[in-house]
Amino acid sequence: MPPEFRVIGVTKMPMVQRDDDLAQQIVHAAAAQETPLQDGDIVAVTQRVVSKAEGRVYPLDDFEPSPFALEYAQRTEKDPRVVEAVLRESKRVIRQVGAVLITETRHGFKMANSGVDASNVGGADLVCLLPVDPDASCRRLRDDIRRIAGVEVAVVMTDTFGRPWRLGQTNIAIGVAGMRPMRDYIGQPDLDGHVLRVTMICVADEVAGAAEMVMGKLDAIPVAILRGYDYERGEGSAAEIVREQPLDLFP
Repeated sequence: MPPEFRVIGVTKMPMVQRDDDLAQQIVHAAAAQETPLQDGDIVAVTQRVVSKAEGRVYPLDDFEPSPFALEYAQRTEKDPRVVEAVLRESKRVIRQVGAVLITETRHGFKMANSGVDASNVGGADLVCLLPVDPDASCRRLRDDIRRIAGVEVAVVMTDTFGRPWRLGQTNIAIGVAGMRPMRDYIGQPDLDGHVLRVTMICVADEVAGAAEMVMGKLDAIPVAILRGYDYERGEGSAAEIVREQPLDLFP
């Protein structure tokens, strides 16, 4: 048989609220649409619903703007409270491009506006922040799914990033549990017998990208199941994907 895998959108999820049992909702919704979770599945879940369940949605009035936030907001016509939220979630500001702050988050992610977002958060004057520890969130989800459904799955948390050199955004993995995030080809010969020296494929990002194809941005599908993909099981993490600063050509 030729290699193949399926990507299944989980369409019967409720609107996630703070302190919801997200694993239970995923298990029940998958079963309700007659695609119950199976051993070896990968569960891809959006950052937004994890953040909501973990209480990472805050009123903008919680962020009192600093002098820098006030000055920057005035120049760029942004809400100074949003700017303050972005600054608090960052380790450093890498670049300022118009109204966009390119920052490095405490997780090590280099991204626009520290991942702070006001869309699809449940109301006006609210912002959603990234989970404090996305890898830990994925481990909890994996363990809870195992407890509830009795199946062993991997979990990938997805978020939308821009990319150097290319227009458009794509989903990438910001949290991983139950699978190795990279497929390492270094030291293996190619079809011509040349030994590969640098090729490592980030399969966790590829999982996230594939999941987005059935999730969409406006379809209220925050979870997808990837079934039939032969991933390497293990205690992986998205922290392994972050390039070390000395090796980063875009510091």
